[in-house]
Amino acid sequence: MALQGSMTFAAFTFFLLLTTLPHEPHASSRGSFGRNINPPVSGLCSSSVIVHGYECQEHEVTTNDGYILSVQRIPEGRGGKGSGSRTSKQPVIIQHGVLVDGVTWLLNSPEQDLPLILADNGFDVWIANSRGTRFSRRHISLDPSSPAFWNWSWDELVSYDLPAVFNYVFSQTEQKINYVGHSLGTLIALASFSEGTLVNQLNSAALLSPIAYLSHMNTALGVIAAKSFVGEVTTLFGLAEFNPKGLPVDAFLKSLCVYPGIDCYDLMTALTGKNCCLNSSTVDLFLMNEPQSTSTKNMVHLAQTVRRGVLTKFNYVRPDYNIMHYGEIFPPIYNLSNIPHDLPLFISYGGRDALSDARDVESLLDKLKFHDEDKLSVQFIEEYAHADYVMGFNAKDLVYNAVVSFFNHQVNT
Repeated sequence: MALQGSMTFAAFTFFLLLTTLPHEPHASSRGSFGRNINPPVSGLCSSSVIVHGYECQEHEVTTNDGYILSVQRIPEGRGGKGSGSRTSKQPVIIQHGVLVDGVTWLLNSPEQDLPLILADNGFDVWIANSRGTRFSRRHISLDPSSPAFWNWSWDELVSYDLPAVFNYVFSQTEQKINYVGHSLGTLIALASFSEGTLVNQLNSAALLSPIAYLSHMNTALGVIAAKSFVGEVTTLFGLAEFNPKGLPVDAFLKSLCVYPGIDCYDLMTALTGKNCCLNSSTVDLFLMNEPQSTSTKNMVHLAQTVRRGVLTKFNYVRPDYNIMHYGEIFPPIYNLSNIPHDLPLFISYGGRDALSDARDVESLLDKLKFHDEDKLSVQFIEEYAHADYVMGFNAKDLVYNAVVSFFNHQVNT
C-alpha cells in the first residue's frame, strides 16, 4: 500500500489485516491486468516499468539523518513518448502512504498507472519509497535489526525524507517540482508546506484523498484500533519495527476482530469505504506485494493524530520529554493556515471514503479558505473511496487526466 500512499491508522490496520485473515475483496469484474510483481532487491524498475517499454533509473538518496532511500526515475514516456529536452521537462515526485511503497502506483495496466501516464504526458517522474520499506531499509551506520533504526515517526518524513528527495530531484533537474501524494503522502506534504519547507522548490501539488483531520473517520475497526494501539503496542509488543507480517502484530490485529460490529471478512469496505472501481486482479497483486514495515513510533503518532483530531508533532506524553524535544510541555501544532496562499494546490476527495471523510476534507479546505482562488482546484468524486485513487481502473479518466491538466496549467501560467 503505499498502504498508504498511502494512510491513517485505520488504513494501515485494514491492509495489515488483509494479509493475515481470510477475506473477500470487493472487486470489479471489468478487465484483468494481472502480472506477478515481485521486485528484486535492486529495485522495482526492471519488474514494473522497463518491462512495459519505459526507461527507468534506480537512484539512491541519503537523508540528513542517514537513511538511504530508493527512488525510481522515469525520464520519458514509452518509446520516447513525451520526450523532448530533458532539462526542460517538469519533474513530478509521487509519494505513497504508510505501510506500502512505490509499487502500489504500478499495479494496473501501463495505460492506467499514474507514473506511466505522467511520463507519457511529458513529465520527468520520480517515485519515492519511504524509510523502512523494502527498498529503503538501509542507513549509513544503523542496521534494521537495531531498535535505533526505527526511532522515528512521520515527523521525520516531514523533516528528512521529503526534503532529501526534493533536494536530490531539484539538483538533478534544476526545475521546480510538482508533487503527488496519496493519504499519508498528503499529510506529510501539508505539514511540510505549513512550515515553509519545500515551497521554494515546489511548483504545485496534487493531494489525492487527503489526510489532515480525522474527526469524522467512520469505521468501527479504525476507531477501536486507534484507541487501543498506543497502550497495546508499548506494553505488549516492545517492538521498534512494526512488521505487519510478524506474529506480535498479527495477534494484536486479530484481537480487534472480536469487538462487536467488526467484520474482518469485509475490510476493504469496512475501513476505506466501498471502493467502486478495483479489479480483483489488482487487489491480488496488492496483497502479493504489500504491506511494508514501518516504525512502531510512526504507528503511535498516527494513532495520536486519529484520537486527538489535531495535527501535532509526536507527543512523548511525559512533559519532561516534550520539553526536551520541543522546549514546551505540549508538542507543537502544524498550522495548515500557514501554507502559502499562492501555492497551486489540486485536491481530490471521494464521497464514499471512510478514512478521508468528506467532512474532514471540508475542515482542511476551511484552513485554506484564504487561499488564492485561482491557485486552489478542488475535485469531488461521489462514488470514490480511499483505494480508488491509487488502484481504480477508471482513475485515469476521473482523476489522473485532471492532475495532468492541472500541472500543465501551472507550467503555462
